[in-house]
Amino acid sequence: MERIVAYCGLVCSDCEAYKLTQANDMIGLEQLAAKWRIEYNAPDMTVKDVTCDGCLATERLGGYCGMCEIRACGIAREVANCAHCTGYACEKLNAFLTMAPPARETLEAIRTAL
Repeated sequence: MERIVAYCGLVCSDCEAYKLTQANDMIGLEQLAAKWRIEYNAPDMTVKDVTCDGCLATERLGGYCGMCEIRACGIAREVANCAHCTGYACEKLNAFLTMAPPARETLEAIRTAL
């Protein structure tokens, strides 16, 4: 499977929701929604919320992706992900990366390779 890196540095292709969506595993998606309802204190989460083709997709986006400011910025700036942005490490991105150190590591590795 091709590695898909979201604008923020999360690796979509490593995500349970992405993998289950690509496998068209409806039972797995329902189980994941049930699990995430508890983990993320989101009692209204549905299978639709965990059905996702990755951040770079335009159709099926999981939960928050459709309203993510980082994603919207990346699309507007027409970059592959934030590592490619001239404004890298902006306030919006840094606020997110403090909660997601692996995403920071991913973006830093990409920037180093540029």
